[in-house]
Amino acid sequence: MAVDKNLFLHDLAVVAILKNEGHYLKEWLDYHLLAGVDHFYLYDNESPDNQAEVAKPYVEEGLVDYFPAPGKSMQHIVYTEAVKRFKFHCRYMAFIDGDEFIYPKLTGGGDIIEVIDKIFSRDPRAGGLEISWQIFGSNGQEKADYSRGVLERFTRRALNNQNSNPLCKSVLNPRRVNVMTAHCASYFEESYAVNSNNEIKRTPGHMTPPLTDKIVVHHYHTKSLEEYILKRQRGRADRFTSVDYNNAKFYSDEQFKGHDCNDEFDDGIVKYRDVRAKTYQPPDMAHADERLFNALANNLSPTLLPTTPPQFYAGKMETFLTCRAVSSYLKKKLTDDAPAKFFEEASLKAILKSLNGMSLTDARLLLSELPAILNLPYPVVNDVRIACLNIIPQMMNVMHLNERLKDYSELEYLRRLLQTWKPQ
Repeated sequence: MAVDKNLFLHDLAVVAILKNEGHYLKEWLDYHLLAGVDHFYLYDNESPDNQAEVAKPYVEEGLVDYFPAPGKSMQHIVYTEAVKRFKFHCRYMAFIDGDEFIYPKLTGGGDIIEVIDKIFSRDPRAGGLEISWQIFGSNGQEKADYSRGVLERFTRRALNNQNSNPLCKSVLNPRRVNVMTAHCASYFEESYAVNSNNEIKRTPGHMTPPLTDKIVVHHYHTKSLEEYILKRQRGRADRFTSVDYNNAKFYSDEQFKGHDCNDEFDDGIVKYRDVRAKTYQPPDMAHADERLFNALANNLSPTLLPTTPPQFYAGKMETFLTCRAVSSYLKKKLTDDAPAKFFEEASLKAILKSLNGMSLTDARLLLSELPAILNLPYPVVNDVRIACLNIIPQMMNVMHLNERLKDYSELEYLRRLLQTWKPQ
């Protein structure tokens, strides 16, 4: 059952790890704001250029959270961290690079969220949408021209056929994700990724032939030859490999030729951006706290009534866990935290009533939130602990039958911790 979108700070957030994207960042941010993104979690991988300065006005407007991410091959690490840290702040999260632009192909210039909502509404178990790449080439340009944007400079791409690059990027419900990688996610049991035709993905992160009629990711991998050569100094964010491998092989002349695809003219994304710019309204964060409180009241008020039937709680575990997280967020933010505490405790009581008939996905989400729940100072917390002690053996049996030994061991460890936990 879909969670009330008013319970989230952000409808759609983009997560990206960036390095030396100062020349391109403003265009990339502005385009995605026009396309329906309302927040960004950006991780700076030791950029020596002016990337942070370009991001600064967006940070000050509350549109960007900007984090340092030093080290090599950090992409998988920061992606999974973003899921775990912000999954209750965002209804959807997209994971793309600074040279990638999500382009929803809707009549009348609809936004990304319209496409995602339509696809997810057809399958309640869909946890993510994998979107095909379209590879754009250099347009024959050898020199960089930073006076114009990427979208205007590069308007020729590979043909959409069986031989196109099969890689995908993901937009997903972060509350159903266990681990996130560069191109796909590992989802909790009973959730999975779909493509834009609502077909379950059997080969995560790949799609052959590509699907490009509803939504695509335009990938400007090469840009001009001069800009491509500069990439060699940056290396890759998604591979645990040596610098020599990154520079000598992945960014070789052969790789440039392989990605320099200029077969077909396509300026659709430029026209789409211009249409969106005519009606764009920036995200309204001024009344976010008020909206969140109203959403908490709307979703939790029925749980306070003794006449509310048990079937009301069916399929609402994700909703009540979101309510708990939103209450905690407001409790830390506001001087008078009494209303937030009231809703936080009400959320925990509702969680208990949602246990019967919950899905495996909901069970995994509940167990993943236990560290945060067990630190709360309410008597109902111990009831949640006891309930989870009863759930874990059933989950362990599922892991055993499916030979998920790592998950089995983690659940066994969690079970032992819960047995020895004492109320605060």
